[in-house]
Formats: sequence, structure tokens, C-alpha cells
Amino acid sequence: MTQVQKKIAIVTGAARGIGAAVAQRLASDGFAVVINYASSSAEADASVENLVKAGHQAIAVKADVSKAEDVRRIFDITEQKLGTVDVLVNNAGIMKVMPLADTSDEVFEQTFSINVQGTFNTLREAATRLNNGGRIINFSTSVVGTNLPGYAVYAGTKAAVETFTRVFSKELRGRNITVNAVAPGPIATDLFLNGKSDELIQQFSKAAPLERLGQPEDIAKAVSFLAGPDGGWVNGQILRANGGLV
Repeated sequence: MTQVQKKIAIVTGAARGIGAAVAQRLASDGFAVVINYASSSAEADASVENLVKAGHQAIAVKADVSKAEDVRRIFDITEQKLGTVDVLVNNAGIMKVMPLADTSDEVFEQTFSINVQGTFNTLREAATRLNNGGRIINFSTSVVGTNLPGYAVYAGTKAAVETFTRVFSKELRGRNITVNAVAPGPIATDLFLNGKSDELIQQFSKAAPLERLGQPEDIAKAVSFLAGPDGGWVNGQILRANGGLV
């Protein structure tokens, strides 16, 4: 009996946090998963090992998405080891919270290079290397809607990603590829929780009408919907997954 080829998903920044939850969910959905990471090799390797032990197909690929040659390498290695790509999830990102007036040139450049240039690089590569009928899911943020002080540069990068999402969905006309973005609110990851007082965490927890922080799995479910068969008629949209925060 001929084995059916698994669909293949690349998840950038997938060594931990939301990205790791997305990779786990897509693997459970039947995808062969590529866990991209920039520096967290031990965590990426552990994730791959856990997925393989559970009977899933997964590999880890180190690459800095802000560098076009690194992004090409992600696709090259994926094609060599697994096959051509069906789903791209642009989760890799950086967030440094500070007033705009206090933001250094270095922080501005780093945030835009990873969040904007990184997404640009993967989208440009996907334009010629994603299978027809594929799915692209970018990551924005609900701060684009809340406009909280301290988030100007970060939200600015994600506003660019939202524009890329809408325009690119139109540029891929005729190939049955959907391009959408998920915009999480506050999510209970180490990245979010570290350095915040219990009082501030409680404040964030109560901000949404559902009165809790989101969990990485909440976002993974949204990505799963957009990457799966039920999300096929959703295109060029920004899905705010934030418990009703904004």
C-alpha cells in the first residue's frame, strides 16, 4: 500500500513558547514539522526528540530569519529531508518594551530586521517554493489595536506584517494559497511573564472579558484552523486571538 505523503510545515522561532506549541499542534494534525530556531538549539532538539518519540516527523533547522541566505537554507534543508513546503508559520519575532523616545538605534534596527525583514524574507522565498494550495500564517499582535505605551516600535513592525499579509494574499492569486495573520493578546509564556510583578500579571489577566491570560495552545489552535481544511475560505485576514481584549 502506497504511503500518503505528509504535508510539511515550517514554523519559525519554534524552539519554545508559542512557536513550540504551534509545532506540536501541527504535528498532531498530521504535518511533518520543521522547527526553526536562531539560538535555542537544546530546546529545539528536545522538541524534535519528543515529537519523533510520539510518532511524528520533525527536524530542527538553525537559521536567522533576518538573513535571506539563512531563509533559503531553511527551505533547502526542508526540501532535501522532507519535501516541498505546504505551510509557513512566521512566528519568529522579538519584543522589547520601552518608550519610543528611549529606543536606541540598535533596538529599532534589531526589531525591524527580525520582525519585518524576517517576515519579508520568508514570504519572498515562499512565493516560489510553497506548494499550490498552501497556507501562510504570519504573526501580528493585538497591541496594534490597544496602542499601549511602550510598544510603539514593536507594534509598528507588526502593522507592517499585517499590511504584508493583506497585499501578499492578493499577489498569490491563482495558486489557491491563503495568507493570514494571527494577532495574540497577552500569552502566558516565560517571555511574557519574566520581569513582571504579580500585580501587573493580574492586571493583564483581567484586561480581557474572558479574564485570563491566553495560553500558547490557544494560539496554536487558531493557527491549526488557518492551516487546516476548515480555514480554506479565510484569506487576507487578521485573526485577533485575545479573549476580546480589543
